[in-house]
Formats: sequence, structure tokens, C-alpha cells
Amino acid sequence: MYSLSDFNFELPPELIAQVPLASRSASRLLQVNQDGCIDRSFTDLPNLLQAGDLLVLNNTRVLKARFFGVKETGGKVEILVERLIDTHTVLAQCRASKSPTAGTRIHLAEAFDVIVGERVGEFYTLTFPDNAIDLIEAHGALPLPPYIEHAANEVDAERYQTVFAQEPGAVAAPTAGLHFDEAILDTLRTHGVQFATVTLHVGAGTFQPVRTENLAEHNMHSEWYSIPEETVQVVRATQAAGGRVIAVGTTSLRALEAASQSGTLQAGSADTNLFITPGYSFKTVDKLITNFHLPKSTLLMLVSAFAGYERIRHAYAHAIAEKYRFFSYGDAMLLDREA
Repeated sequence: MYSLSDFNFELPPELIAQVPLASRSASRLLQVNQDGCIDRSFTDLPNLLQAGDLLVLNNTRVLKARFFGVKETGGKVEILVERLIDTHTVLAQCRASKSPTAGTRIHLAEAFDVIVGERVGEFYTLTFPDNAIDLIEAHGALPLPPYIEHAANEVDAERYQTVFAQEPGAVAAPTAGLHFDEAILDTLRTHGVQFATVTLHVGAGTFQPVRTENLAEHNMHSEWYSIPEETVQVVRATQAAGGRVIAVGTTSLRALEAASQSGTLQAGSADTNLFITPGYSFKTVDKLITNFHLPKSTLLMLVSAFAGYERIRHAYAHAIAEKYRFFSYGDAMLLDREA
């Protein structure tokens, strides 16, 4: 049995990528398989896949989910929208010197007021005066991860979204998808690689470290996902023809595996709190494209379950020695599933 300390590592701060590279596909790619670690470029990806393989993309779009506001009493509040509940209501984190109570009115972005509703765990429901997505996109700020030290700018507004982002609802990007540009997508199509989409709205919980040494005591955060019937059919056809299902990002993998708990992939929408740790039996995904993840994070545990604990430890040590760029704006990995 693994414990929390098994997923810690020391990362030199200068390896945390603070800005994106000039070109999306200019990043490095660490291929990790049974033969070890192979240093490549992300533009090598089409040559590492086969005709008939299927790339599954997460088409979620990051909301401008961060707000600064003022309570009626004058107290300052920072709001981070976690998810949309309906057209006028959201679930959000509220940071203030004193927790707001139900009925409190908060003036956000010097533009409009929201009303605080019930508390749901660590979150609050907030009612917007008009369509929530419209107000969020018009007045909010892009919620960059906590380890990125600059405020979001125009470059981030473009580069912290994937080129295939369509469905608004995430508060963090599905970062493995950030490496893809239209040129590499076209090259993959020319090579006979297929594409399918899922939606998983990434929540702020993705950045939260696990705090219990006993992993069984960790309360996994929940995220909403949707698997279209068309994607199910393409996955099944790929598997029947001997192709490989390749998840682009841990979010795509989590959606696919959450929808495969019956043993086969099923279409539909639901919340998932699936916590994947070593020992998990993968049901749908054969390969994974992913970035490098935070120490003690659920995502590091997920990739260790997928590729093998020792193999991931070796890969991360190799990446640090070779000065790969880490986290959201960092480099990528291509992982084979451990037999």
C-alpha cells in the first residue's frame, strides 16, 4: 500500500513554467514505456501513433472565473467560481476576513451584485442578476494556477485555452491539450489518427494536495463530465479494429474511466469523484498524453497508477535532471499503460 509521502518529490522552482512557449507545439515530449525514457519533441507525436489510433480530447473551456468584490459592510472578497449550477446560480469559493452569511450582497468587479445563498461544504452558492456565463466572461479574470506568479494577461487569455475548447465550465485548463495546434492536428489526421471528444469541467480541486498520509482517508473532489454517444461508438470501433484509445490529459482519462465503471464505456453525464491510485484496473484507456504534476497530488497518483509507480518516479527524476518544464505551461509526457 502506498501512502502520501510516496508521492513527494523535490522540484527546483526554476523548472515551474511561468509562461507558455512561443509556439504551442514547441514543447518537449518525454516518451515513457517499458524501455525507459526517450527525449523527444511534441512535434514527434504523429510518428509515435498509428493509423487507427484514437485521441480523446477534453473540449471544456476555462471560464474567467476569478472576481474581486466588496460586501455591503465594505469588507473585501475574492471569489473563484467552481461550477455552474444553472443559468443564474454558481458554486464558488469565497475568501474574506469573515465568512459571508446567506443573504449577503457582494458587489463584483465594480459591475454587478450577487447574493450569497447556502453553504455547500467549502463552497457557497451565489445568485447572479443575469446569465451567469455572460457576466463571468464579461467581467471576470482568467484563474491561472496558484504556482503561476503573474496576473493573467492577453497571452494567457489565448494560451490557457486549448484550440478545441468549446464547452464553458472549467476553472482550470486541461493542460495536456495546450500543446496541440491546428498544424499538428492536421498532421495527425493525415497519419490516420482519429479524434473524439468528452467534456470534463476541471475544478479548482485539481490543484489541492492530498493532506492525509493514508490515501483511503482522502475526500476526492467531484467534477462534472459528459460522454457523447458518438464518442462511445468511436471508442468501441477503435477497440474492435485493434486501435489504441489515447486520452489527451488526465481529465479525459478520468471522464472515460468514470464512465467505464460497469466494465465498458457508457454514454451519459454525471459527477465523478473517482480517485485513481496504484492498483486501479483501467478499463478503456491504453495510452496517456499528460503534463508533469504537482507533488502529493491526485494527478501524480493517477499517472503512477497508469504507467507504474517506479516508472513514473524514474521519469520525473529524469525530467528534473534534463530540465524539463513543469506544470500547466510545461512540457508533456506520452505514457504507455503498465501491463
